[in-house]
Amino acid sequence: MRKAFLRGVISTLPFTLVIAPFGLLFGVAATEAGFDLAQVMGFTILVLAGASQFSAIHLMSEHASVVLVILTSLAINMRMAMYSAALAPYLGQAKRWQHMLVAYFLIDQTFVTAETEYRSRPNLSIGERLAFYAGCSMILPPLWFLATLLGALVGASIPQEFALDFAVPITFLAMIAPALRSLPHIAAALVSVVVTLLLGFLPAGTGLLVAAVCAMVTGAQVELFVGRIKARRQSA
Repeated sequence: MRKAFLRGVISTLPFTLVIAPFGLLFGVAATEAGFDLAQVMGFTILVLAGASQFSAIHLMSEHASVVLVILTSLAINMRMAMYSAALAPYLGQAKRWQHMLVAYFLIDQTFVTAETEYRSRPNLSIGERLAFYAGCSMILPPLWFLATLLGALVGASIPQEFALDFAVPITFLAMIAPALRSLPHIAAALVSVVVTLLLGFLPAGTGLLVAAVCAMVTGAQVELFVGRIKARRQSA
């Protein structure tokens, strides 16, 4: 379990290069939107979801209704339900309080790292899987909190030429690129990009949700198609 924990810590270290500026950027954005320090930190600790935090800040700065802010944040965070479904076969045997901790620390980076580990090491015990997940969670969420705090305190003094907003696309590219290992993965990624662009006019991130469903269906169908081809070749 100790080795699994250390692997989790080491596996998430590359993401620190983008999580730090991502958190700084949120601290700056929230402060400029009129939030005081307690509100910024309360927001980031309770929500712990960068994309929805940015969207909520943007909507609130434009005086959107509370209902719209909540619905938009929920729509963006619907991907967490897909993450949970993907991790359920590996962590379903954990205790209820462990499920709660896993759910709280479930972010994009911990999911990608943990799911990759579980898939490549199918013989891990439930204790080793939880230890690995704990290792993933020991670095990134605390760094996100600290970076947000620094952004709220000194973010306004950071020169604009540093362009902290680069962290957002780089973060997701770093997670997605290593996962594109097969034709079903590539097909799902292409469909998600195309559908997202085509439905960009839809409000509150609903186009992204539709794209996610289309991508999952495409990936599943391509995987079945590839499986049938392999079966025919073996039978021949």
